[in-house]
Amino acid sequence: MLRSLYTAATGMAAQQQNIDTISNNLSNVSTTGFKKNRVEFQDLLYQTIRPAGMTNSMGTQYPTPIEIGHGTKLSSTQKSFIQGALVSTGNTLDVAIQGEGFFAIQNPNGDVNYTRDGSFKTDAQGNILTSSGYFLQPPITVPTDASSVVIRENGDVVITTPTNTSSQIIGSIKLSNFVNPAGLESMGGNLYRSTEASGEPVDGTPGTQNYGTLAQGQLESSNVEVVEEMVNMITSQRAYEMNAKAITTSDQMLQDANNMKSS
Repeated sequence: MLRSLYTAATGMAAQQQNIDTISNNLSNVSTTGFKKNRVEFQDLLYQTIRPAGMTNSMGTQYPTPIEIGHGTKLSSTQKSFIQGALVSTGNTLDVAIQGEGFFAIQNPNGDVNYTRDGSFKTDAQGNILTSSGYFLQPPITVPTDASSVVIRENGDVVITTPTNTSSQIIGSIKLSNFVNPAGLESMGGNLYRSTEASGEPVDGTPGTQNYGTLAQGQLESSNVEVVEEMVNMITSQRAYEMNAKAITTSDQMLQDANNMKSS
C-alpha cells in the first residue's frame, strides 16, 4: 500500500507537468511563429517478483512474470514544427516562411539565434531588425529614400527610389535549417538556440531543396490547435483525479489495517 502511494504520486506529478505544457501552448495561441510542445512519458523501474520462464515445483515454466511497476516520469517535451497558418498583414516587412527553415538573428552579445517570427522592422539607419531590436543575419539595410520594398520568394530584397525607378537588389534573406530542429533550445522571445542535438545550422536560399519560400506581407501564426489542447487538458485532468483517488484509496486501506491492529 505504501508503494501505491508513491506510484500514484508520480502519476500526479507527471500530469501536473503535462498541464503546465498544455497551459503554455494555450497561452501562446496568438504568438507569431510559436511551435507547440507535447509531453512524453516513460514508465519507471519494475520490481520483478517472479521472472518469466522460471521453473516451478512441478517442473514446468511460468509463461509470464510477476512485475510491479513504480509509476511514471517525464521523458521529454517534443516540439512540433508543423506549419502554422499564414495571416495576411499587408505590412511590407512582415515575412512568413512557407515550409522549412529559420531566420538567423544576431542578439546583443553577438550570438546567432533562430526564429520563425518574421515581423521585421527598420531602425533609423534602415537596418532590418526583429521586434526586440536584434539584427537579421546576414544584415540588410534599406535606404531611407526607398519608395518601395519587395521581398521575393527566394529572399531577394528589391527596392526602388524616387531618383531610380528601376529595381535594385540590396540584399538577400537567407534561411537556416537543422538536421534535428526538435533539438533546438527554446530561449523565449520567439528565439531558438542550436545545440549538439540539433546539429549545426546549414544556411541556404529560400525555395531551394530543404528550404521553404518567403511570403511578404504575411506572418505565420501559432500552430496550437485550441480544441486539441482542450481535449488533452481534460484527459490530463481526469488522469490526475484518478491518481489522486488511488492515493486516497491506499490511505483508506492503511487506515483500515491500522484499525484492525489497534482492535
